[in-house]
Amino acid sequence: MSSKPCPECGEKIVGRIDKKFCSDHCRNAFHNKHNKDSKNLIRNTNNQLRKNHRILEHLNPHNKTKTTKTKMLAKGFDFELFTSIYTTKVGKVYFFVYDQGYLPLDNDFYALVKRS
Repeated sequence: MSSKPCPECGEKIVGRIDKKFCSDHCRNAFHNKHNKDSKNLIRNTNNQLRKNHRILEHLNPHNKTKTTKTKMLAKGFDFELFTSIYTTKVGKVYFFVYDQGYLPLDNDFYALVKRS
């Protein structure tokens, strides 16, 4: 039986030979540190994408509606950040934040949709 040290705290690992951490606490702490968004850009981008998604959900409770650019901006929507683009056969371009989408219309109006 080998007694290798825990990669998180350095304590001796007791138990199964393939055990990698001395405790659940150390395993969780190690993975939380390791998987943490290390760059502010990534964390801030993900936070804004979540915010954009919440805004679209709030403005589109029935999965299809219209709103204005002014309302979206007033809630803090960032038009620079979206997760995908969908172009219809007739050339309309929808921007999606995960399952919530928006289509620019005339006079700063937007059609809001939810992809099912």
